[in-house]
Amino acid sequence: MRKTKIVATLGPASSTEEALRNLMLAGVNVFRLNFSHGSHEVHAFTVEIIKKLNVELGLQVAILADLSGPKIRTGMVEGDSLLLNPGDLFILTTRSEVSRGNLISVNYKDFAADVKPGEDILLDDGKILLKAISTNGMDEVAAKVVQGGVLHSRKGINLPRTKLRLPGLSEKDLNDLAFIVTLNVQWIALSFVRSASDIRDLRVKLEELCSSDPPRIVAKIEKPEAVENAAEIIAVADAIMVARGDLGVEIPQEHVPIIQKKLVRMCIAASKPTIVATQMMEGMINSMRPTRAEVSDVANSVLDGADALMLSGETSVGNFPVQTVETMSRIISDVENSDNFYPEIKPDLGTVERKISDSVIMAACNLAREVNARALIAMTHTGYSAFRLAAHRTGAGIYIFSNNRNLLCTLSLVWGVTGIYFEKFATTDTAMIEMRKTLIARGYITTGNYIIYVSSIPIGKPGKTNMLKLSIV
Repeated sequence: MRKTKIVATLGPASSTEEALRNLMLAGVNVFRLNFSHGSHEVHAFTVEIIKKLNVELGLQVAILADLSGPKIRTGMVEGDSLLLNPGDLFILTTRSEVSRGNLISVNYKDFAADVKPGEDILLDDGKILLKAISTNGMDEVAAKVVQGGVLHSRKGINLPRTKLRLPGLSEKDLNDLAFIVTLNVQWIALSFVRSASDIRDLRVKLEELCSSDPPRIVAKIEKPEAVENAAEIIAVADAIMVARGDLGVEIPQEHVPIIQKKLVRMCIAASKPTIVATQMMEGMINSMRPTRAEVSDVANSVLDGADALMLSGETSVGNFPVQTVETMSRIISDVENSDNFYPEIKPDLGTVERKISDSVIMAACNLAREVNARALIAMTHTGYSAFRLAAHRTGAGIYIFSNNRNLLCTLSLVWGVTGIYFEKFATTDTAMIEMRKTLIARGYITTGNYIIYVSSIPIGKPGKTNMLKLSIV
């Protein structure tokens, strides 16, 4: 069974019921709704189809709502085409004007106050580079074109050396957030995170909006400040996304591979899932086969230990979304089935309150390696045991039993975890018997397999894992 999960972004190429069903059957574990595009009505309709198909197909595909974040963009361009030649001088203005001639409009009101002479201004994912010459501090920045190109409407602006006063949540984000919580999704991604306070602010908003069980938060690492503050951000977030697109524009792109590896290992140590995103298999937007470099990128991200790999344009607007998922799944499986794939990683022990649970789980994972256990089995009400078991990357299947269907969907993002709906929690002994029967019936374990249970005694105490049992089927 494939342990590294697949996240697929939805869009025009993948939002029909037939397309969603085919993607789920191809192996998608999490669907991403990109709130930079699409109306609330379209997203709501899509969520209902996913929930319906989860029931119909007996799956637990999760939903990740990705907030737009405080993205700075150019405005509308006259004729949707403006040529910038090297050496040309342009005025970037925050006034509401159409971009034309030597004028480019910008949607960030404090642009002229934040940008300083000598700083870089990158347009359209870094394709066009300008150097700021002067600013009036109010509504205009004069800049010289260093690397030219054709600018179209509403393209992103990156300011890698500029300290911005942008809030972590834009007005659009706040409106989208109020809508998202009505959909009962499992994960929310926050774009352009700069510090741990951005995550704390979002959590406060979610707690205000949700009566119970708010969605968990994915912090997108795509700013230099986020890389610098990674340890603090990982500590307060529920998961991390290595968003290599904007990150590779904001910092020298040759730094991105090593940063990816560092972030994945930091998250494993903290028992937090990591998603690696952007251009994983972009060649398959228009081709039925990936490039060799894309195959290597996917394989290396699996070897890094990422919990999940994310497809963006490949499944949202690409011509071969299902084939892309199937191809990625085959690459992942091939890597995971290779010799010596599973590294011995020991996550940090948690707080004093969790030390017993963490120590029992660590012992179970060490034992799983020693006896080559087929399955690690746990009951959970909060998901804590699942996150901790996954962080050890033992190679054993991780089977999590819960009567909380929403939690089981949440765990679809977590490495190696298979969630199973279960209600027979009368006693620990009877629960273990029933769980074993379920796993045998589904073909996950068979005669002669070693299996390891972790649980709490008495049964049902959240965060109190204190029992480990090795058994043979």
